[in-house]
Amino acid sequence: MTTITEQEPMVKATITTPSDREIRVERIFNAPRDRVWQAMTDPKLVAQWWGRGNKLVVERLEVERGGHWRFVEHAPEGVNGFEGRFREVTPPSRVVQTFEWDGMPGYVIVETATLEDLGDGRTRLVNTSLFHTTEERDGFLQSGMEGGMNESYAALDRLLAKLA
Repeated sequence: MTTITEQEPMVKATITTPSDREIRVERIFNAPRDRVWQAMTDPKLVAQWWGRGNKLVVERLEVERGGHWRFVEHAPEGVNGFEGRFREVTPPSRVVQTFEWDGMPGYVIVETATLEDLGDGRTRLVNTSLFHTTEERDGFLQSGMEGGMNESYAALDRLLAKLA
């Protein structure tokens, strides 16, 4: 006998393109801002959600201006490395960093993430990615990034609930 359980529908991020070189992602998490910040900056916690639930090796995570970060995701499709440098770190509300995928070296995105305390135990994350060209932005949008990002955010939801 098979039992079917109803699962909560995945909360999806809102994605917009405010300019010809930007992608803006907005997502609300049911956790206080300090907890979301911790999950985004503690290597042991990042490894539990960032890679869409796949094995993630956090090689470096120096959360300070000029600090280097590097994550390697081990997915069924293969191994993918991602890295960048922190340009601004303002705990627990703002991070500006570069983002580069090993598969396309030289294509650097500048990401600005802000965490807004909504005052009711929830946090709004707004992430704006700035690309060098419209073509780079459009290529990123067509790469499947939305699905992977929503999978990672769902994993972050599960981790935040566990940390509560």
